[in-house]
This record gives sequence, structure tokens and C-alpha cells, in this order.
Amino acid sequence: MRTVAVVLAGGTGARFGSSLPKQLQVLGGATLLARCVETFGRAPGVDDVLVVTAAELTWRVRDQLAGSSGLADVIEGGDARTDSTQRAIAWLRSRAAAEPGQDWKVLFHDAARPLVDQKIIADCIAALDRWDAVGVVVPSSDTIVQLADGAFGRILPRDSLARCQTPQGFRLSVISQAYELAAADPRFTEAAATDDCGVVLRYLPDVPVGTVHGSERNLKITYPADLAIAQALLDLEPDGRPLPA
Repeated sequence: MRTVAVVLAGGTGARFGSSLPKQLQVLGGATLLARCVETFGRAPGVDDVLVVTAAELTWRVRDQLAGSSGLADVIEGGDARTDSTQRAIAWLRSRAAAEPGQDWKVLFHDAARPLVDQKIIADCIAALDRWDAVGVVVPSSDTIVQLADGAFGRILPRDSLARCQTPQGFRLSVISQAYELAAADPRFTEAAATDDCGVVLRYLPDVPVGTVHGSERNLKITYPADLAIAQALLDLEPDGRPLPA
């Protein structure tokens, strides 16, 4: 079964507080986006890498990623994350049409997580042999409180909670169906899901979403301090590459 990794890099990174888009910030001599593409490009189970970026960055990104191993295309994203996912699905379905009767595995990954490792990628691909949808999670080490009017409402049971990371993996047929249902729902844009597993949970409630264990190293770069933490992690590793699992 063919596996395609989709790197979503369409955000502007407004919270990062820089004129340079977050995905083009440099970490260890390479942009966050280039690091993601390189990692997925050398993953043994990934056949192709598709990059979805902001319209105004498309040509710049194509130039910067030219010659990257496994890179199939760079396409324009939409205004919201879910819009970019839908454009990626359209690209994937047009390519999959050449293989009728064959489903594909798809991994959606945020370019803001440049330190994803090969074990997580391999575990996601393997998990899609059992599940139609999977998400990467890490246990919550903090106590989580539900608030009500600025005060403690109730303390949630920590052993049943986890924090989500990417990649999130799907059978192409499943994520396509979920987004078709979302597109037909006029209320979807009013309260769009923040990730793709959320779309499946909302529109295909009978499809269970499996879990893959993530890593604290697979952090998301949101603020400049996060970039400093990621650099410190790289400084602990030979050649800036993940240590063997």
C-alpha cells in the first residue's frame, strides 16, 4: 500500500512574532520545513512527500526544497488548516485514481514539529494496518483542570488524558469521506476542527481512532523560546539527527 506524507506548512506563524513565516525559521542550519521534508523523505515506509504551503510562499518553497529526497510536489494551501488538508486530499485522490481499487496511507504532519523521529513515523505507518485513523499522543504529566467562569470547575482524571502531536495517519478513503461530510455541513466553518482526527471523530463517529506513542522531543514550535529548546535538543545529538530509539 502506497504511503504519502503530507507536510502542512501554510500558516503565517503570527504568534511567533517574526516577519519570516515560522516554517521558514532556521533550526540547526535548515528551515523547520526542510527538516520535516528531509525526515519523511528518508523514512523507509514513505513513498512520497507532499508539501502544502501558503500561496505567497509556493515558489519560494519550491526553490528551497528542489532536489529534496522523496518530494513529489509543493502545492498551495488554503486560509485555514482544514482548507489545506482538503487541497492535499484533492491532490492525493487525483493521483490515487490511477490505481483503482487501491487505498493509500496518508500521514499529515505540521511543519512546526521539525524533530519528529523515524520511530514515530514507522509506528504510524504500521498502525494503519490495524486502524483506519491514528493519532500520535503523549501522556499528560500535568493535572488538567476544567474551568468555569475563571474558577476551578473539576479536575479531570489525568490517566485518561493525553496531548496530541503529529503526524496523524489515515486511510485515504476514510479521511476523504470525513472531509466530504464536513464540506456538506454549513456549520463546519463556524467551528472547524483544529486537527484531522477531530474531523473523523465528528463526521465518522463509528471509525475508531487508534493511538501511537509520541515523544516530548516532537515539540511544536510556536514561540521563539520553543526554537531555542529545539536547538538545545539538537546540540545534544550527533550531527543534529535523532538518537537511535
